[in-house]
Amino acid sequence: MADNYNPYDNRAVEAPITNTGAFVSLLKGVIGTGILALPLAFSYTGWMCGAILLIITTIMLIHGITLLVMCMVESARRQKQGYCNFSDTMVFAFGEGPKWCKYCAKAAGFLVDLVLSFSHYGVCVVYLVFVAVNLKQLAENFKFDVDLRIYIAIVGLCTIPLFLVRHLKYLVPFNIVANIVMYVGFFMIFYYLFRGLPPITDRKFFNEPSKYPLFFGIVLFSVSSVGVMLAIEAKMAQPQNYIGLFGVLNLSAVMVVISYLLFAIMGYWKYGPLVDGSITLNLPTDEVISQISKALISLALFLSYPLSGYVTIDILVNHYLNRGDRLRHPHIVEYICRVCFVLLSTVNAVAFPNLGPLLAFVGALTISLLNLVFPACIDMCLNYHAPYTYGKLRWQLVKNILLIIAGLLILGYCCTLSVQDMIKEYGGSKKSFSAKNVPVGVLTHE
Repeated sequence: MADNYNPYDNRAVEAPITNTGAFVSLLKGVIGTGILALPLAFSYTGWMCGAILLIITTIMLIHGITLLVMCMVESARRQKQGYCNFSDTMVFAFGEGPKWCKYCAKAAGFLVDLVLSFSHYGVCVVYLVFVAVNLKQLAENFKFDVDLRIYIAIVGLCTIPLFLVRHLKYLVPFNIVANIVMYVGFFMIFYYLFRGLPPITDRKFFNEPSKYPLFFGIVLFSVSSVGVMLAIEAKMAQPQNYIGLFGVLNLSAVMVVISYLLFAIMGYWKYGPLVDGSITLNLPTDEVISQISKALISLALFLSYPLSGYVTIDILVNHYLNRGDRLRHPHIVEYICRVCFVLLSTVNAVAFPNLGPLLAFVGALTISLLNLVFPACIDMCLNYHAPYTYGKLRWQLVKNILLIIAGLLILGYCCTLSVQDMIKEYGGSKKSFSAKNVPVGVLTHE
């Protein structure tokens, strides 16, 4: 522990991003269309209870990310490296823990990469479908009727130039535009939410606890984005400013919570028990303001595609294809992978647009394992042997066990619901695709 090696001083980053750029990118990485379903979540709990639970849930998930980043930095320090990614941290930590952990260390590291890659790939597929569905709806208002698959193909091809931007630093301007148009779209929705509000006493402050699991099913997917959060920290010019009381991560979390609380409370206040799975479904379909809001939100999602897909490409290229700098022309290989990624996700979206239940299942794995269970396990393993400890009265060990229990409860509940949805979706008769088939959880980046 006397080793003064500082990984931050030895981290080499190509095209680093500023603290402001990281903040903007985090907002875009977390705030997605999941916010549109929060009024429904609050209808399950009541607006007062929903506000309290949303804040508590956010604190828990942000703590999980903070713990994970701290463990990654500690792993890098012990190995005298500038940076240690999630999967390598998992392998190293399990090697430092109990004897039985060493046998599954490599498998655990591979599982991290697999779940992160597939979940972000799935997000990109659903983004293409969601944007195409909204374009089709807007075009139909002008009596222009074309098959949905054509819209998906067009959106996918238009994404290629944008996805060829390799560095997060150069995606910041797109993230700024995406945030602006997203919030403008939200403000247009507020035009409807603030009109003709009933007395707040007509809405429940607290609801029956039996519906609380449905609340968590929406909120958990709406708050966290493990892959994007870690990718942004890895590319910061001053990564030491990422975590901490007034770090970039916490400040962005405060902004997210404020946005979520305002949108959720106002949406529930306006529509009460009649609120739909997405607040946009409660809006008039023939009014210009409503149509423009949908168009702006779709544009924001289109601009978010490169940020979400970045995680999968980074894992594929840097963790496997170019591990140890073995490629002679890594940039060319990365460009090829990026084009293939877009084409594959587009073909996937055209052929199988109803991926919702499957991707929600992967999302449940992502939130529970990568955000809670794995960070707690890593921290326990890193502090398993002397001279490292779990603190006074082993409070760190107790806290990590509670995180693991919470993660496993989320895993069991969400995966059970996802499997039931998959049986209904893939085991029954075929259904036509619509925006309602797009799962809220997947559209919130995990």
